[in-house]
Amino acid sequence: MATSRYRGRFAPSPTGPLHFGSLVTALASWLEAKHARGDWLVRIEDLDPLREPPEATGQILHSLECHGLFPDEPVRFQSRRHDAYQRTIDNLLAQGKAYRCRCSRKQLKDNHGYHPNRCRRGDTSPGDGPHAVRFALQEEASHWQDDLLGPQVQMVHAELDDPVILRKEGFYAYQLAVVVDDIDQGITHVVRGSDLLDMTAQQQQVFRALGAEPPHWLHIPVIVNEQGQKLSKQTHAPALDDDHPARNLFLALQAMGQQPEPTLARATVEEVLNWAEAHWQRSAIPLTSGQARGITGGTLSPSDR
Repeated sequence: MATSRYRGRFAPSPTGPLHFGSLVTALASWLEAKHARGDWLVRIEDLDPLREPPEATGQILHSLECHGLFPDEPVRFQSRRHDAYQRTIDNLLAQGKAYRCRCSRKQLKDNHGYHPNRCRRGDTSPGDGPHAVRFALQEEASHWQDDLLGPQVQMVHAELDDPVILRKEGFYAYQLAVVVDDIDQGITHVVRGSDLLDMTAQQQQVFRALGAEPPHWLHIPVIVNEQGQKLSKQTHAPALDDDHPARNLFLALQAMGQQPEPTLARATVEEVLNWAEAHWQRSAIPLTSGQARGITGGTLSPSDR
């Protein structure tokens, strides 16, 4: 789906309710899309049912609605896209751009990341028992311009860095599904946390293997707690208080260096979003830890998801 119109998205994994760090990313992606007079989509990356409480998706969508962040198209659920992912994997395997891998994590670690079963050479077949499928990366230095961080370069190592695109358990992996859906939905710009920055070079190769140009990327610093840990379910980040959405938005704008007017702390959600859309300045987003503080005492750190 080719388009010249700005199309962005917010794509949370439903492992729990949204927390303040999630809101910062959602708001940044929404504001970038609105500033460009483009479309903003929501995609639920529900690929791992073992880690997804059944109530989480509803909680996430409810929080977004409470904070006035409504997508311009129906919400997409990756759990309903398995056929598209499997077709892509079959094509990559047929083209020699992916391979089956039966190596365990321990085997790879003991072999310094190389495949003792010579999987990349095609020595693993469907009849060899449980196996993953990996994308075959090309050895190269990848260059791109991040819309916030500026020029970036990452070295990609073939075999050592080859990402799993289908797990041994049969679950489709993030590195495949995110690219397939970004292409299908015509996503032109991705705003996400900088904890995903290291995946960008790999994803560029997947985009090109599927015949598409990668989107523009903008990696914002993630929110961290007082211990310097990214706010997440693993670090016990509290869920957003949906009873105070305007205040949450006000604090999220502060965390992104936008300097909202003090009166907005007691405004409505609509008033806060209207001010934010009119005054959005990407260049004001902090780049280093300690330049801004979040709702739970968290700080911004240049370290999505």
